[in-house]
Amino acid sequence: MSVTAIVGASWGDEGKGKITDALAAEADLVVRFQGGRNAGHTIINDLGRFALHLLPSGVFNPRTKNLIGPGVAFDPMAFFGELDELTAAGVPAPQVLVSDRAQLTLSAHVLHDQYEEERLAGEAFGSTRAGIAPFYADKTMKVGVQVGDLRNLDWLRQRLERQLTPRNALFSQLYNKPTLSVDKLLAELKSFRERLLAIMVDASQLLHEALIRQDRILLEGQLGALRDVDHGIYPYSTSSSPLAGQAAVGAGLPPWAITDIVAVVKAYSSCVGAGPFVTEWHGEQAQSLRERGGDRGEYGATTGRPRRVGPFDAVATRYGCRVQGATRLALTNLDVLGTGDDIPLCVAYELDSVKRQDFPLTYELERCQPVYEWLAGWNQDISTVRDWTDLPAQARCFIERVEDLLEVPVDLLSVGPHREAMISR
Repeated sequence: MSVTAIVGASWGDEGKGKITDALAAEADLVVRFQGGRNAGHTIINDLGRFALHLLPSGVFNPRTKNLIGPGVAFDPMAFFGELDELTAAGVPAPQVLVSDRAQLTLSAHVLHDQYEEERLAGEAFGSTRAGIAPFYADKTMKVGVQVGDLRNLDWLRQRLERQLTPRNALFSQLYNKPTLSVDKLLAELKSFRERLLAIMVDASQLLHEALIRQDRILLEGQLGALRDVDHGIYPYSTSSSPLAGQAAVGAGLPPWAITDIVAVVKAYSSCVGAGPFVTEWHGEQAQSLRERGGDRGEYGATTGRPRRVGPFDAVATRYGCRVQGATRLALTNLDVLGTGDDIPLCVAYELDSVKRQDFPLTYELERCQPVYEWLAGWNQDISTVRDWTDLPAQARCFIERVEDLLEVPVDLLSVGPHREAMISR
C-alpha cells in the first residue's frame, strides 16, 4: 500500500499540479481532498497547456482513476465545463468520480462572494469570487447541499429553501440586490443531475477497497500551508485546510494510511492574493522574475492576476513544511534562477531590531523585514538536465542549503514547465 499526500508548503502556486501529474503516471487513484475552483494547477504536456481548477491532476493518465473527495467545494457547472474543455482539446476521456458526500457550490454562493467583496471594497480579502467562503460558511452552519441530495428532489428543495431564507435577507437588506428563487437553483441543478448521478460514488467504500488492494493513491491539495484557515496568515487565508493532516478527512481515509507527504516548494516565493509577504519585490525587479517564472510567467491560473513574487523565504517555508509534516520536498522552478549571478535567500526576519526565525502572527508579519543570505548563481540553462550530477555545482549548493534551512530532504526537482523536465534524487 502506498498513500502519498502532495501539498503546498507556502502560499500556493508552488507547482503541485505538475508534481501530481508526474507521480500520477504510477498511481491507481488521485484524490482531490479540499478547496474548490478558487485556485488552479497548471500542467503542460504533449497535448498542450492546461489549467485545472476542480479536476484532479491525474486526468492525463488514462489508467488512473480520479476522485473528487467529500472535502471539496464542488461546483458542478464549472466541473463539467472543465471536463468538456479537456476532451475537446483531444485529451482521452478521463476516469473521474465524485463523492456523494461532497457539497455543492451553488450560483448563490458565487453571487454572495461577489457582493461581499464589493461591500468590503478597499478592505477586501482578495477573494477569487468563486463562492468559497459562503460555501464553507453554509457547510459549517449545516445548511449545505450534498451531491447525494440530487437523488431526492423533494429533499433537495427543502435543503435549498433552508439555505436561501437567510441569504435572501442579506441580498435584499445588506447588499441591496435581487433575491433568488428556489426554482431557479433547482433548474440549474437539474440541468446536470443525470450526468452527475452517473459518476457519483461512496468515496469511503471506494478508498477502503483501494487500501485492501494495496493500490497506489495520491492525495492532491489545493493552495498551501500559509493559506490554511487555522495555521496560515489568517484572515488572508482560504476557508478550508490544505494541510496533509486534513487529507485523511477530506478524502475519506484513516490517518495512519498516509505515510508519504511531499511538500512542494518553489525555488523563490510567489503568491496571489492579499496578506503579508515579507520577501516581496516590486517594480522592474519583480516583473523580471515574474516573466521568467514558468511557461507563461507568474500569473494566477484561476484569476490571471500577476503573482506577487520575491526571493525564497526559508522562515515561512520551514514553518509550512512543519505544519504539513513533510517527509520529502519537491523543489520547482529551479530553472528560473539560472539567469542570476547571485541568489538571495531569506534566512530570518527582523522585527523591532530583533532577528527571528519563527513565523509570527499576521499583525507582526506586516512589520517584519527580511534578513538575506546570498549564494552564487549558476547563470546557465539547466532545463535539459535530468541527472543530479549534471547540475552545476552552484545549483547543487543552492538545493543543499534549502534542505538545511527547511530540515527536510529534497527528493524531486523541477527544471522546466513540461512533465519530463524532472530530476529524481
